[in-house]
Amino acid sequence: MQDSLQFLETIKLGYAFKGDAPKIGVAMLVGAVVPGADIFLPLRSMNRHGLIAGATGTGKTKTLQVIAEVLSDNSVPVLMLDIKGDLSGIAASGSENPKIKERYDLLQMTYSPAAYPVELMTLSKQKGIQLRSTVTEFGPILLSKILELNDTQAGLVSMIFKYCDDHKLPLLDLKDFIKMLQYVSDEGKAEIEKEYGKIATTSTGTILRKVIELQQQGADNFFGEKSFEVDDLMRISNDGRGMINILRVTELQDRPKLFATFMLQMLAELYASCPEAGDLDKPRLVMFIDEAHLIFQEASDALLQQIETIIKLIRSKGVGIFFCTQNPMDVPASVLGQLGLKVQHALRAFTAADRKVIKQTAENYPETDFYKTEDLITQLGIGEAFITMLNEKGIPTPLAHVMLCAPRSRMDVLTEPEIDTIVSQSRLVKKYSEEIDSISAYELLNAKIAEAVEKNEEAEKTSKGKEEKSFLEKMMENSTVRQVGRTAASIITRSLLGALGLGGRGRRK
Repeated sequence: MQDSLQFLETIKLGYAFKGDAPKIGVAMLVGAVVPGADIFLPLRSMNRHGLIAGATGTGKTKTLQVIAEVLSDNSVPVLMLDIKGDLSGIAASGSENPKIKERYDLLQMTYSPAAYPVELMTLSKQKGIQLRSTVTEFGPILLSKILELNDTQAGLVSMIFKYCDDHKLPLLDLKDFIKMLQYVSDEGKAEIEKEYGKIATTSTGTILRKVIELQQQGADNFFGEKSFEVDDLMRISNDGRGMINILRVTELQDRPKLFATFMLQMLAELYASCPEAGDLDKPRLVMFIDEAHLIFQEASDALLQQIETIIKLIRSKGVGIFFCTQNPMDVPASVLGQLGLKVQHALRAFTAADRKVIKQTAENYPETDFYKTEDLITQLGIGEAFITMLNEKGIPTPLAHVMLCAPRSRMDVLTEPEIDTIVSQSRLVKKYSEEIDSISAYELLNAKIAEAVEKNEEAEKTSKGKEEKSFLEKMMENSTVRQVGRTAASIITRSLLGALGLGGRGRRK
């Protein structure tokens, strides 16, 4: 009893936040809900990023859905990267069943089904808003990191961008960049080397192969016009709720390089576009990245460093980023240390390696006298999780075993007709549906090369001028040849006249 009262006091004190803090569940002790031990979500610290981890089937996706609903209800826009394809149901109302009613009764909360304002987005040819970015907007530094180039190759990419800037050659899609690579290693090599320095043909070949590799993962659909404007992610619906933008990227599970390309560009664009804000009462935007291991499993050191840097800096722009993954060790320690809110669902201990991960995970959470964290992690029920977060002063809250509320929206996917309805009603789909192919570096360079070829042909014709004289004519114009010719002609003439009895002096009778 004493432990229960002490626990209740600890939770109440630790989760008493200033500002808006909606309730998301109730803390548990010895496997039972403790009435009054309410767990709140402080909107002021949602820009401190977060982690949602746990084994398959433990409720990670539903927790992500609940937090997205809470943010939308409080006028905070959300971007959700849907890798598995099971988040679209947030656009439709849920339905009460006995299990949901029992849970809400235990939590002393009221269940009210709700559908949320949703925009569906895509990086490929699926239904929804087509997200694109031009090569120029991506920039030489990010492009070099994605292509995993060395310093020499990255320097050549920067040279190409500089040449295009100086000569007003827009780099819009990958065919523009490929054409520039071909130009600098062939027709334009002498011109560019004269102005910018030597170019190694081996470097251009390597870069070209890496660009083709990126194309094979579907990058042609991402690079181009019309570029997506990040302000369109931060919209508020007509009823005052934050828009929930769902990027459906189910086809990117086997194309991690394209996924990382998009992620890095989106984070960089958000950082560049959003003004400095510090700690706001609520964030401008919160991004959820499901199956986050896809970003990190094949990322180069340079890419990881770039992600870590942006994660550190983007907080001050009022943007929060949440990683959702099965194993918290999937997230590099340098990034994990930046995540303020941690929601840990159950982990499974099937092998010695699993037990080692569980021990490391338990050590990452605040110490507590109320739980044996390492043991309890494997015993958490579905929809239950260990939770700790940061208060407005940046101090971690006490670790709590929490029974979370269930989503109010549908815990299933949308049907095709429902998707069609959402897409047809979206004004952003119309805005970004048209694929534009503006005159850019590809067309301008082709025209320049064609013009140069035409000039060369005309010059060759002019240099010929009149027809060249035959060998015989050239020989006849030579003075020595002419003299020899005259002598030979004289001898031949005398010989002929002599033969006819007409040459020389007459014979004596």
